Amino acid sequence: MPERHPIVEAHTATALKSQVIPVFSLPDAERDEMWSLYHRFYAGTNRARFDDDLTRKDSLLVLRDDQQRIQGFSTLALGFAEHEGRVIRYVFSGDTIVDRAHWGSQSLAFTWLRYVGDIKRERPELPLFWFLIVKGHRTYRYLPTFARTFWPTWTEPTPVATADLMARLARERFGAAYDLASGVIRYPESHGHLVPEFAEANDREAEREDVRFFLERNPGYRSGDELVCLCELASENLRPLARRIFDGVER
Repeated sequence: MPERHPIVEAHTATALKSQVIPVFSLPDAERDEMWSLYHRFYAGTNRARFDDDLTRKDSLLVLRDDQQRIQGFSTLALGFAEHEGRVIRYVFSGDTIVDRAHWGSQSLAFTWLRYVGDIKRERPELPLFWFLIVKGHRTYRYLPTFARTFWPTWTEPTPVATADLMARLARERFGAAYDLASGVIRYPESHGHLVPEFAEANDREAEREDVRFFLERNPGYRSGDELVCLCELASENLRPLARRIFDGVER
C-alpha cells in the first residue's frame, strides 16, 4: 500500500488554494478537469496513458481557484532505495502544470516545499532526495531556485555515487527507456511533450545558464525526452526562502 499523508493546505493572495491529497480520493469530475488542463499543454499523449500514469502516483498537489476549478497540479510518489550503504527516501515528481493565467503564483512551489518538509520530519534520520524527470526548461529552473547543489548541473560533473543512484531510480521506473549515456528518458514515440508555445525558450530565457544547460543536455525535449535530475532535500542544501518553508519556520 502507498504511504498516506494528511491533507496539506495553503492560501495565497492570488486566490488559489493548494492541497496535497491522496490520488485515490480524487473524484472523477476532477480527474476530467486535470486531463483537460494537461491536454492543453501537452501533445503526443492520450487519456488512457494519462490515467495509467496517475495510478502510479501516491499523491497529488492540486491548485484550485475560488470557484474550485483546478488551475494546476503536480503528481507525487514516495519511495525508498539504498545509497552508499544506507537507506534513503525519495519524492518522485511527475507531471507538473499550472495554467498560464496563474504563472505568477507561488502556491504550488510553497505547498510542495511544506509537503516535502513534513515528509522529512516523519523520518529525519533518513536522507531525503527529490527525484524528477524534466521535459521543459521552466521545470529545470526550480532546481537552482530551491537548492544549492543538484544534479546534473553546468558547474561540475555529477559524482559517481550520485549518478549511480539516479540511474538506479530511473531504471526502476522507466526500464529500457532510460539512456545511461545521456541521462535522458527517451521512448520510441512520445509519451507526452509540451506544445511548442510552452516548450520553447524565448530570447531572454535562452541567455540563462540553467536554461542553456537544460537545452544542451536534453536536445530531444521537443519530442518528450526527459532529463533525469536529483537533489537532496535537506535544510543545509536549500536556499534561504526555500529552507524557511521546508523547515516550517514561516508557519
